[in-house]
Amino acid sequence: MLQTPHQPLQATVPGPRIPTRDADADPWHTDAVCHRDEAGLFFAPSKEPTAARLAREQTAKRVCARCPVLVECREHALLQPEPYGVWGGLTAAERRVV
Repeated sequence: MLQTPHQPLQATVPGPRIPTRDADADPWHTDAVCHRDEAGLFFAPSKEPTAARLAREQTAKRVCARCPVLVECREHALLQPEPYGVWGGLTAAERRVV
C-alpha cells in the first residue's frame, strides 16, 4: 500500500510592521504617559534599598503598561542602549538580557 506524500510545509512571512504613529509627527516621547511624571519613578536614586527599588520599578511598569508609545520607548531603550531606568516597561537589567 502506497502512502500519499505529506503536504509540503508552507512558510509564512510576517507582514510589514504598521507604524502606530505618523513618523513626521512630534517625537514619540511627547505622547508618553510618563512625559510629565517625576523622573524619580523611572530612575533610581543613589543607594536605593532593594525593596524600595523593586516597588518603584513595579509602579513604573504599571505606568508603562498603559502608555500608547510603549513599543517605541522600548525600541529606543534597546537601540541606544539606555543603561539606566525603566523604559518601555523594562528595567535596565531586563533590557540587558533581551
